[in-house]
Amino acid sequence: MRYLLRVLVAAAALGVATWAVPGIKLTTGGDWKKILTLLGVAVIFGLINATLKPLIHVVGCAFYILTLGLIALVVNGLLLWLTSVIAGDLDLPFHVQNFWAGFWGAIIVGLVSWVLNLIVGDKDGKREPPVMRVVRVELTPRLGRLDSSAIQR
Repeated sequence: MRYLLRVLVAAAALGVATWAVPGIKLTTGGDWKKILTLLGVAVIFGLINATLKPLIHVVGCAFYILTLGLIALVVNGLLLWLTSVIAGDLDLPFHVQNFWAGFWGAIIVGLVSWVLNLIVGDKDGKREPPVMRVVRVELTPRLGRLDSSAIQR
């Protein structure tokens, strides 16, 4: 259910980016075809972000530190552009014309996704608890002499 919600949020955010950025085109006929295309592109975008983004973070860690994270805007724009290329290979009528369209589209997708996740979010309260390790510490008084039971252990 959570994955379906994320795909719907990403599809809505991509729809807003398509509407707001002139360089992002969704060239298909009816409304249902547009919705299905946006859902397909959202799945592709999610898979690209899940696979490539962590790798890019590890490889480009120095750039993220050097630019105080601003390189993330460029990376997100390039990932949206890559999504457009893969969608074109799969005959989905979604196209990002150039880098700057991908750059501004990625900013809009990020902002809209953030707002929608604030509104929709996980309201079921079934988040996994953080991993905790319980350690038991026993304090024993020091006797100042060697305990024979400690030697045998």
